[in-house]
Amino acid sequence: MPTTKATLADSIFKNSALQKNQSIVILNSLLEIIKRTLESGGDILITGFGKFTVKKKKTRKGRNPQTEKPLQLDARKVVLFRCSES
Repeated sequence: MPTTKATLADSIFKNSALQKNQSIVILNSLLEIIKRTLESGGDILITGFGKFTVKKKKTRKGRNPQTEKPLQLDARKVVLFRCSES
């Protein structure tokens, strides 16, 4: 079962002296900071957890798997995550 935002907020609530609504606000703030940083092309390093990086992928050739016709895949940005070593 995947961990959801609600599950994370509940874990923060249970493992801290914060109220439930405070844990939700903190989680939303953290996720917003991460999102804005990645959108601007920045990296995020959380020591002991991992690193989020943005990688630019170039335009490349591909194919439609249903029709087998070749097509051009646009350049794009993807987010990578690498876990910290234990």
